[in-house]
Amino acid sequence: MMKKTSIAAALLLASLNLHAVLTEDVEVPYVPFEIKMGKHFDVVQSNCLTCHSFGYILNQGKQPRHFWKEKVEKMVDAFKAPISKEDQVLITDYLFEQYGNGQP
Repeated sequence: MMKKTSIAAALLLASLNLHAVLTEDVEVPYVPFEIKMGKHFDVVQSNCLTCHSFGYILNQGKQPRHFWKEKVEKMVDAFKAPISKEDQVLITDYLFEQYGNGQP
């Protein structure tokens, strides 16, 4: 019975509406990411940048083509990004051309 009570108490605490009350303005810093314009950037902008910043792409570093292909596939498979097969190829091409290391 004690175990059920503990679980119920934990669930009750987890379900409380917790929030912070701010008494002053909060300034969010602006981070200017250097974005390389290139062929199919428009496809990247409309498919990728709606969910995350360009910083996510830059933080990956220079990578081989298969890395970028797998990242794009991960966005579709794991995160359910609605990216067409055609756009997946174009995005991979852009990422490899702009942020690739020259290896397949």
